[in-house]
Amino acid sequence: MPLNPGSSSFNPGAFVFVPGQSFGAAPADPAPDQAPAAEAPVEAEKESWEEEANTEVKEEAAAPAADAAVEKVTEEAGKLAVEEGEEEIDENDPELQAELAKMKAEGLLEEDELQEIKEKKGEPKKKLDPKTLKRHLNIVFVGHVDAGKSTISGHIMYLSGQVDERTMEKYEREAKAKHRESWKFAWCMDTTDEERAKGKTQECGRGVFETEAKNYTILDAPGHKNFVPHMIGGASQADVAVLVISVRKGEFEAGFDRGGQSREHAVLAKTAGVKTLIVAINKMDDPSVCLEGGVWDEDRYNEVKGILEPFLKQTGFPKGDVHYMPVSGFTGANLKTRVDTAVCPWYGGPSLLEFLDQLQPAQRYFDMPLRFPIADKYKDMGTCVMGKLEAGTIRTGETLVVLPNKTNVQVEQVFVDHKEGSIELDEALPGDNIKMKLKGVEEEALRLGFVLCRKDSVCRPCRWFDATVQILDYPTIICAGYSCVLHIHSAIEECTFFKLVAILDKKTRQVKQKDPKFCKQGDSVVVRFKMHRSVCVERYKDFSQMGRFMLRDQGNTIGIGIINELKWPEDKKKAEGAAEGAKAAAT
Repeated sequence: MPLNPGSSSFNPGAFVFVPGQSFGAAPADPAPDQAPAAEAPVEAEKESWEEEANTEVKEEAAAPAADAAVEKVTEEAGKLAVEEGEEEIDENDPELQAELAKMKAEGLLEEDELQEIKEKKGEPKKKLDPKTLKRHLNIVFVGHVDAGKSTISGHIMYLSGQVDERTMEKYEREAKAKHRESWKFAWCMDTTDEERAKGKTQECGRGVFETEAKNYTILDAPGHKNFVPHMIGGASQADVAVLVISVRKGEFEAGFDRGGQSREHAVLAKTAGVKTLIVAINKMDDPSVCLEGGVWDEDRYNEVKGILEPFLKQTGFPKGDVHYMPVSGFTGANLKTRVDTAVCPWYGGPSLLEFLDQLQPAQRYFDMPLRFPIADKYKDMGTCVMGKLEAGTIRTGETLVVLPNKTNVQVEQVFVDHKEGSIELDEALPGDNIKMKLKGVEEEALRLGFVLCRKDSVCRPCRWFDATVQILDYPTIICAGYSCVLHIHSAIEECTFFKLVAILDKKTRQVKQKDPKFCKQGDSVVVRFKMHRSVCVERYKDFSQMGRFMLRDQGNTIGIGIINELKWPEDKKKAEGAAEGAKAAAT
């Protein structure tokens, strides 16, 4: 009996490997009465390198004609597609029915998904008229880490219908498997594996939703101090900031005390240009502050509010621009609908979304020159940029210039996020958060902070400027020659204190001391800055959004400031040369 019953019988003519022999079956010996077939010469099987080169030349010569034919066929197919429209799929097609049944049997398709596919088959793609879009508002959620920013943002997305029930059930199962059931709403905004594993937002999340009154863009800023630069980038694009405060005992104190991010985020939001601040006092349903029967504690709410009011007034927010409201991000109380009076009998104000709908939109700069700082960039069938259109309008097809590298680009497409996807616009208006596809520049040639302008009204790049700086937090003295990182609109560049011009009196704002040797924490000082690279900025009195900045060093915000005057040394040299020429001509 053979060792392997399933093996085939011995084949004496089987292939045997011999060095130098090609792979394949071994040729059988020719019969003695048959003449061996004449072997084809090797040269006939393979062309020489000269012939291969000639073939390539012929192909290159034929390429233009082939390309022209392909373009012609493509154009005709495009015209035909436009005339006929999208082809509808027949629901009663037996092949389609069999494929769907097979997927359902294998567990790849659920009943509700099957019904959704049947409803959407052959349904024409919706196109919305940009002119019918509602007013737009950009909101940034800021606050200390673990205050509940991502949970509130995700719950708003869920309540507004942007996250469907099936997706939320999936997030709930995944969060429950990791014993983090309270993170399910945060996962609507925290999309990366690392953010979900640690429960900390690292980059500024983005989402869109719509109410009966407005279109909204949500910017979910990270709360950890290591990711403050991302928070600044989000706050620079916002019209309204929601400062999320955890009312839980211990968490509020940790966020508001020295080193907490509640203080720093409020200051940065004000410096970034946010004029309206909503203080969402979150986690009112937490057992550490909740009364018997689940009633929200008014005393704890007033205690937190009383601590925040003087600080925010000192930060620069007028009392009329700060609004307080109790919320629960996890249960959704007082987010879309007002909180039940049985739970919170002492609050009679509007819910968060009701207040945002009633809020008047921020000032829009239609009559100013075009200014579009690039906040993000990526490749998607071309070079795409994102950001907030600060001033002016942008039309599809027009030619702009990217500064400071002075590259001419053409705007191929302009998109705005909407609840039903990205909508292509013919014209973007100031204040819109838009995406643009550009032609004439590579993605690698752009940096965050570059500004798009028109040729007739460019934002001249600058490396020198005088500014008034308020030193907020620095342990020692600062002298001329000190270097730090400057954040202005979406640009992040290194700068140097070239010269300390004067120290100002805090009350009168008059010069207190000229040419000081140093400045320290609490001082208001006029400084001449030298940038390590050219940046596109404006004087604060000309355009405030591009004239205010923040200074950071070693992970801390050390100061904030506004630009007074821009300096160009080359202009001074030209003026001196012209004066000398005029003097020589006069003599």
